[in-house]
Amino acid sequence: MSTPYNWTRPTPSVAKTRDRLAGARKQRGALVTVPPQPEHYDLVILGSGSTAFAAALRAAELGKTAVMTEERTLGGTCVNRGCLPSKNLIEAARLVWEAAHPRYPGLGAAQVAVDFRALVQQKDTVVHEYRDRKYASIVAERGAAITVVTGHAAFVDPRTVRVDGRLLTGDQFLIATGSRPVLPPIEGLDRVPYLTSDLLTADEPQELFELPSSLVIVGGGYIALELGQMFRRFGSEVTILERGPALLRDHEPVVGETLAALLRAEGIDLRTNARVRRVRQEQDEVVVTATVAGDEVELRAARLLVATGRLPNTDGIGLEQAGVARDEQGFVVVDEELRTSVPWIWAAGDVIGRHTGSQMATPVGAHDGAIAAENALGGRRRRVDHRVIPRTIFTDPQVATVGLTEAEALRRGHRCWCATLPVSLVPRAGAVRDPRGVVKMVADADTNRVLGVSLVMRDVGEVIHEAAMALRFAATVDDFIDLVHVYPTMAEALKLAAIARYKDPAKLSCCAE
Repeated sequence: MSTPYNWTRPTPSVAKTRDRLAGARKQRGALVTVPPQPEHYDLVILGSGSTAFAAALRAAELGKTAVMTEERTLGGTCVNRGCLPSKNLIEAARLVWEAAHPRYPGLGAAQVAVDFRALVQQKDTVVHEYRDRKYASIVAERGAAITVVTGHAAFVDPRTVRVDGRLLTGDQFLIATGSRPVLPPIEGLDRVPYLTSDLLTADEPQELFELPSSLVIVGGGYIALELGQMFRRFGSEVTILERGPALLRDHEPVVGETLAALLRAEGIDLRTNARVRRVRQEQDEVVVTATVAGDEVELRAARLLVATGRLPNTDGIGLEQAGVARDEQGFVVVDEELRTSVPWIWAAGDVIGRHTGSQMATPVGAHDGAIAAENALGGRRRRVDHRVIPRTIFTDPQVATVGLTEAEALRRGHRCWCATLPVSLVPRAGAVRDPRGVVKMVADADTNRVLGVSLVMRDVGEVIHEAAMALRFAATVDDFIDLVHVYPTMAEALKLAAIARYKDPAKLSCCAE
């Protein structure tokens, strides 16, 4: 059952004034509409996702009032159609795959029946429960301190936001409207049915309830890889078309190479140097015409999934009327305090893109949302620090990174020492018969300070935080070696990579340094 709460929660005086002035009155036989009465808050937030909620909660902690706006569903992308639903279904797909492909001799393969509609329905239940517990109930518990107004929000001037027929004014404003899937300019795309990552949504028309027999995915980024492997494991025939020469071009080359080989081994048709020229519908199939390594090919599938990245939700929200500057890609330009070109308007989350070294990730937005609120309402001058941001791609095995790649370190003038090891050297990987993956550590050759870590292996999303904490406090390879690690764990991969600075870890006994 959903937690009841008041979406608008105006004060009694505002409500009475609005009721008295709403509608129209006759004057000389004509119907004259009375303008809506503005509602004033300390902080007006465009959006209601993780960034917005972090800011609203911090405002309430400071004794201030905040209002959030939401055009779709309370909670934004992550809880409704992003992180939470995708990881739920990815884990279900892993169970199906591992049952059919046991790693242990003595375990027979088992075919798990997949009721995709039932899986989607349980996913929706998880989303509803989490949204009620972590978002709706929080608004209810905060009373008049936090208000939510539904509808499309846009600035009408630097001090006023219109949400449908209502006007919101504030002392400070925060732009936290998130991002949405990019739709590339492909001939015919507007004439064929296609999917985006919004297929994961709950309670919206875009939700996918039928498992496609086959799927062509345009794009080779983390969304394409996560969903591509998931659908393949549920039983779909999957083709992934990556425009570049390799997967994950912003990662270490060995990461993309390793993951590509593993995905192909599971039966995914992964094609690089692929440029989609046009798409069309033929009866119950989508036909994709693409140039792959210089040759034109036609690919047919039951469904088409477009996963070519994300763009900021900064169009149509009146930033021109407010005087807020954007870059060429539409991202809001901010300084290190998250202030925009207008002194009382701030921005955080996906809408700022890579400005201040940020990354488009839910925890980054939530972290920065609180900072923006403190700076806006508490008189603080906190600067964001995006130097250490751990990231994970939830394929199987997972990909996790933090810090610099070798190429980035060289560009910054470091003389690098690097170690690349197979995961088969990690005792835990051998114990559970899962040696897939690779480990790479990048350090400054003169100081031994660790600059970056890239990992492809099971459960690495739980391991990367050790590396992130180490980078935050300028740890060296010797610190990794000197730290006693639990045996056997996947985290030992970090210690083994550091040991490679001085000796061959393949020639050491278990736990030896």
